Amino acid sequence: MGGEGEGRLFETRVRSGRTWYKLYAASVCGGVCLTWVYRATNIPEIGENGRWAWMGMLVAELCFGFYWVLTQSFRWCPIYHRTFKERLSQKYGNELPPVDIFVCTADPTIEPPVLVMNTVLSVMAYDYPPEKLSIYVSDDGASELTFCALLEATDFVRHWISFCKRFNVEPRSPSAYFSSPELHDLRYASELDRIKEMYYAMEDRIKVATNFDRVASGVNNQHKGFSEWNSQITPGNHQAIVQILIDGRDQNATDMEGNTLPTLVYLSREKRPQYPHNFKAGALNALIRVSSEISNSPVILNVDCDMYSNSSESVKNAMCFFLDEQSGQQIGYVQFPQNFNNLDKNNIYGDYISIINEVEMAGLGDSMYLGTGCFHRRESLCGHKYSEHCRMLRDTWNQVKMRKPEESTSFLEERARDLASCTYEQNTNWGKDIGIKYGCLVEDVVTGLSIQMNGWRSIYYNPSRKGFLGISPTTLSQLLVQHKRWSEGLFQTFLSKYCPFLYGYGKIELRLQMSYATYMLWAPMSLPTLYYVTIPSLCLLKGIPLYPRISSSWFPVFVYVIIGTQAYSLGEALWCQQSFRSWWNMQRMRLMRRTCSYFFSLLDTTMQSLGLGKSSFDITAKIADHEALERLKKGVMEFGSSSPMFSVLAAIAMLNLLCLVASVIMAVVREGFKDQLALQFLLCGMLVMLNLPIYHGMFLRKDRGRLPTFLALESCLIAALACLLSLY
Repeated sequence: MGGEGEGRLFETRVRSGRTWYKLYAASVCGGVCLTWVYRATNIPEIGENGRWAWMGMLVAELCFGFYWVLTQSFRWCPIYHRTFKERLSQKYGNELPPVDIFVCTADPTIEPPVLVMNTVLSVMAYDYPPEKLSIYVSDDGASELTFCALLEATDFVRHWISFCKRFNVEPRSPSAYFSSPELHDLRYASELDRIKEMYYAMEDRIKVATNFDRVASGVNNQHKGFSEWNSQITPGNHQAIVQILIDGRDQNATDMEGNTLPTLVYLSREKRPQYPHNFKAGALNALIRVSSEISNSPVILNVDCDMYSNSSESVKNAMCFFLDEQSGQQIGYVQFPQNFNNLDKNNIYGDYISIINEVEMAGLGDSMYLGTGCFHRRESLCGHKYSEHCRMLRDTWNQVKMRKPEESTSFLEERARDLASCTYEQNTNWGKDIGIKYGCLVEDVVTGLSIQMNGWRSIYYNPSRKGFLGISPTTLSQLLVQHKRWSEGLFQTFLSKYCPFLYGYGKIELRLQMSYATYMLWAPMSLPTLYYVTIPSLCLLKGIPLYPRISSSWFPVFVYVIIGTQAYSLGEALWCQQSFRSWWNMQRMRLMRRTCSYFFSLLDTTMQSLGLGKSSFDITAKIADHEALERLKKGVMEFGSSSPMFSVLAAIAMLNLLCLVASVIMAVVREGFKDQLALQFLLCGMLVMLNLPIYHGMFLRKDRGRLPTFLALESCLIAALACLLSLY
């Protein structure tokens, strides 16, 4: 798409050195095919021990091989993008298109108002003409506390923006900047002390109000917006609330340097129990409509409330794609990576986001829409199809409906309320052909796929300085629940009319279809994984070989596939600047996700298909108690609240431990070592090592983050029963 020609604002290049990778991938593919041949030609005879176990291994390995082929869509021909912001500045100066920024929050108890406020301040301080920025905060919880926090920010932002631009600080989230371990420039130490004092005083006021769950007396007289709240309002039953807290047209709305402030709008769309609200998708669609009435910018950025801006140049980076004269008119959205600022150094929860960012998504060039950190062309988000006659963005923003000076804020607020009513979408195409799609837990992925189906191109841009930083789950329970929701929604999408192989056939590249399927098939891949972590260990206990003996000519084939894939996985992690221990934790968490999150999501999807259940949208908590955070810093796994998923984890861990111990005892005492069981010993031993934190949490820990005692007893009983049944 892009090149280095004169005037180009970005370039796209294929990564070098892929010949060696293609040779490696071809050799692994050959090895995988040979393992299938071995399985198919060595099936035990009818009535022979292990026949059904062997056939199950064949099916599981067919699934693993097919899935490995899908993952090559990311790695076969990876590309990367580079922007030229200096050319953008030379060509356009401050004559850049306006941008609407959406910040979404839903529950002040798990998404604290201070967190929301910091994200808002970070995007208000972008290195971009402030009169071109309009920030919209969607509060789906209709929280007076969130409104109060934003009102507090309207005064502080005057000082904060001036400070950021005067001293060019990064990041521009106050909380993140003040807590940065890096030494701040001593040349502006006095200014820093002053702004820190102002911020912490404001933060204390907000936290006091949050702790008491009410706004301090007298504060509600400071703005007319507080009159919207009364004792009858609940998060699920309230009128539409629209308040323009900072009006960019107001000549008095300036920072300490006299520069215009960005527009800031608070929105809580109307909710009534009898009308579906469609969760985050409904909130975003209300924002699209409300923003079209107030600012109607041709570019929209949406971020989650915990995903603050870590780079002040993200908007300019995105504009390099949209404003490129050769390819820009076809780009529908630019997706920035999701990154997190609270991962411990050893990555105890095995967050593989670095692999996704540096290898998978980056390798495609095109991108799924991930729901946050994404810049959209408004017309693509509103369902318009791409054609060669689409105007360049620079022509589009000249046609943007501008607010007339005589239109008062109260007039705009009143018109916007109508657009945020709970009945507005009735008998319309909102949620179908217009805006964010409804009816799925992963509305973002479906929306991105639909935009691509309309002919728009997408960009995955991974800059050297991370564009956005958020908060990852701090307990194992939160992580497993989050992945359950994702995998459930993705698998539902695969089974729907939006299946990429059907919906995308002939319209998007096969490589892009395969990449979507890689994530959408998380849930069914739980079954071969569960089989592989239980049956070989039980067969080991009974002395039934499922792999070739060491002296067999087939043995090196299995060894090569195992070592080759794992060695490349390790090399990939090291290339992404992860440590060996971090890679090991990734393997552990991949196992836990597949055997728990993905398995339960598969069960739920099956139940829903039978009409025995329905989907739910669970918000991941953004806060953790002090003791849990201390354990996280020490690299100790926090199991959090009790969960049925832990029963599966514990049972699998105990089953493999019992099988390994019993097999070793039998080998030493009774039978001696059988070389045809070597790979099963290795597999069982690796599973035991991966599950060491589970044993530690069940038997050795005494803190509140351990696994419950009853779970240890339950898992031991289940594992012992499974072992006994396998022997008879």
